[in-house]
Amino acid sequence: MPVVVGLLTVDLFISDALTLKDRRRVVSSLLDRLANNHNVAVADMGPDRPNQATLAITTVANDEAHVHRVLNAALQLVEGEPRAVCEAGTIEII
Repeated sequence: MPVVVGLLTVDLFISDALTLKDRRRVVSSLLDRLANNHNVAVADMGPDRPNQATLAITTVANDEAHVHRVLNAALQLVEGEPRAVCEAGTIEII
């Protein structure tokens, strides 16, 4: 059985975040919704600047098409976040 690992890396700009606490509020909300709605593993990769964030989102399956669907749905959720602007989103399949 083949194992397909997908990684989505997203760079965000959080314009209203003046402090790290403001940033954390937005990022934590996104991380929770991604994990709950799409059954993915998520992590905040930094940087420690109030208005920037990089998220790493990953999933594993035995079908590459399924991995793409899950990560594209996760990207749409991130892009729909009104408090942040998605500056870049890249999907890698291993």
